[in-house]
Amino acid sequence: MPATVPHHIKTISAYHQAMGLPSPRHPMVSVISFDEHKKNYTASSASFVFDFYTIALKRNFNGKIKYGQQDYDFDEGIMTFMAPGQVLRIEVDNIAPVNHSGWLLLFHPDFLRNCPLAQPIRNYEFFGYAVHEALFLSENEEAVINAIMHSIQQEYRQNIDAFSQNIIVSHIEVLLSYAERFYSRQFITRKAASHLILERLEKTLHTYFESAALRTEGLPTVQYIAKALSLSPNYLSSMLKTLTGRTTQQHIHDRLIEKAKEKLSATGLSVSEIAYALGFGHPQSFTKLFKIKTGTSPVAFRQSLN
Repeated sequence: MPATVPHHIKTISAYHQAMGLPSPRHPMVSVISFDEHKKNYTASSASFVFDFYTIALKRNFNGKIKYGQQDYDFDEGIMTFMAPGQVLRIEVDNIAPVNHSGWLLLFHPDFLRNCPLAQPIRNYEFFGYAVHEALFLSENEEAVINAIMHSIQQEYRQNIDAFSQNIIVSHIEVLLSYAERFYSRQFITRKAASHLILERLEKTLHTYFESAALRTEGLPTVQYIAKALSLSPNYLSSMLKTLTGRTTQQHIHDRLIEKAKEKLSATGLSVSEIAYALGFGHPQSFTKLFKIKTGTSPVAFRQSLN
């Protein structure tokens, strides 16, 4: 069957209309309490693409949300973050009211225009995480997020004036800062799962570097490694930075340097031959990277072993 074309929702007003909600009080921002607004879904599925940011705190959703090729059941307090242009798929398996609780915050990129958050928001990597990489909240953390959402809702319900935008954006910035803190905590407290991913990462890199793919395909990309681990590139790098202080790219380079040192010390291959064997199109690129990573050239490293 051909893939269903996602519903493209360009404005927050259009989202409210599609969901049977009252018109938003502001065309560029909306905060929705699921306790106040319930939507009855039929047994069907639908995909959406939004032209605005969405931040959701959900609990007890009697359906599935798919993002990319992953799905997740929303049966506990978790947060998801989506940037404009990402595809969201909703699947409901039965005809019943959606009884989930929580919040949904929508804001258009233009709402941040001329605000300090306009540029930094692009640096929050969790907007690129998949749904199965959602933020799992403790009871205390959920209370913090609920309080911030409630503050946004209170300001949103006031008469819009010259101060409204800055106040709401300030609350959003606080919300994102807490999300960063809680994600960092999640990487640490879920050590068993995180260290399992680290083991799989090392195994994946080892297998790749021992295969013919290194010579024929070149260095593995971050996207390749993330896909092999069933993770999004952003989530993988964020987790690695928290646990090891190094990004996925740095881990790839670390494995490369280890392999290069093995060949320099245990074979008689020339530096150019080693460079080509490691997937470099130009020996100069290999020499430059080796020197950046080790502080010495491949030739000097080999000489130091004698």
